[in-house]
Amino acid sequence: MTTMTDTSNAARFREFKMPDVGEGLTEAEILKWFVQPGDTVTDGQVVCEVETAKAAVELPIPFDGVVHELRFPEGTTVDVGQVIIAVDVAPGSAPEAPAATPEPALEPEAEEAPKGRQPVLVGYGVAESSTKRRARKGAETAPPAAAPAAVQGELNGRGPAAPVPEARPLAKPPVRKLAKDLGIDLATVTPTGEGGVITRDDVHAAAKPAAAATPVAPSVPEPSAEPAVPVEAPVPAGARETRIPVKGVRKAIAQAMVGSAFTAPHVTEFVTVDVTRTMKLVAELKEDKDMAGVRVNPLLVIAKALLVAIKRNPGVNAVWDEANQEIVQKHYVNLGIAAATPRGLIVPNIKDAHDRTLPELAESLGELVATARDGKTSPAAMAGGTVTITNVGVFGVDTGTPILNPGESAILAVGAIKLQPWVHKGKVKPRQVTTLALSFDHRLIDGELGSRFLADIAAILEQPKRLITWA
Repeated sequence: MTTMTDTSNAARFREFKMPDVGEGLTEAEILKWFVQPGDTVTDGQVVCEVETAKAAVELPIPFDGVVHELRFPEGTTVDVGQVIIAVDVAPGSAPEAPAATPEPALEPEAEEAPKGRQPVLVGYGVAESSTKRRARKGAETAPPAAAPAAVQGELNGRGPAAPVPEARPLAKPPVRKLAKDLGIDLATVTPTGEGGVITRDDVHAAAKPAAAATPVAPSVPEPSAEPAVPVEAPVPAGARETRIPVKGVRKAIAQAMVGSAFTAPHVTEFVTVDVTRTMKLVAELKEDKDMAGVRVNPLLVIAKALLVAIKRNPGVNAVWDEANQEIVQKHYVNLGIAAATPRGLIVPNIKDAHDRTLPELAESLGELVATARDGKTSPAAMAGGTVTITNVGVFGVDTGTPILNPGESAILAVGAIKLQPWVHKGKVKPRQVTTLALSFDHRLIDGELGSRFLADIAAILEQPKRLITWA
């Protein structure tokens, strides 16, 4: 039989479960705890960092209190829905004996989503509820007040939160950090994301008016020249082999690559091209005042060339729908950029890259690289890609045969740009040359379309003025 004391204790300690921070993810590894038992936490405070199959994500807790217990140590893989931390929401109070007029017991926590509630980053969102939070010891007892017009449910859906002057803006941790770095108050930003969530683009849009009124534009973090190198644990003396658990991003990469290689029939074509004029254009753009504050490199021009080539060959930008036996033509380009990080390969993408000007594309590339380098790329940033670029040239490699990112139609590998002897205007001269490799899904793209697409990219890089004449 449940006593009043048991009910009081249950109401006093709140549990926070491992959320599905991506799209249908089933587990995540706890990388780091930012709090310990006895620490005070507040609504929205990041308490831990977890690594899913897609990215490392910081988890904010949706209520106030004092940490009572951490259920799992760092390095543990936890299933979605398991309790990872318990919080004392009424610190200092002790179990009470049954009062003359006992409070109504809280309803038991439901394991499934309450009816009418929508899943969000952690748990479930706003829902109408008539349950009351247990009064803290020492608080004055007041008669029940009339229900407000809009009931504020807590982020994880366990009853109404304490009344606040206004709703806390909905935004993921990386977006909150971006807003903080840019000096933007999220309360002043108009959300455009699903469910009223503030996106990166919303923050940038809010920052533009302020930037226009300021003579000095904020600088964009300069990505490191060298690719990220994973930090390996020291090998014990005399050890002949080391076993490394396959989990997180590495596990997801393995599954995705095997699935792609044995699902989509790959074809890879190659072309070697003189990019001397492109390199001259890059040098000129670095001195252009319109490109001040953004990183300009060959990848920027290559990305723009690919976008123009897609416009000339729209059949490349498609996806195979196996269930409906249809080819789905995409009228937008979410341009993926393969990035090597200490945790493994990830492919974040620039949403609606086809609509961006060259300075906007440069800014997006710089932000994408900086976020990936810091290990803060969100699962949403890696979803919905259509075509990808992988720059193997940064490793000094001439070319490769890249495997398609699942759900995409093509991937372009860019080799190292080297000074080589080249026949130019009838004479052998030293020219800057690179090799491009295009892998594509032969169900969607036949040899003619794939060849024309690759030839167009090469032609633009050989004569960058085609960025204007073909656009």
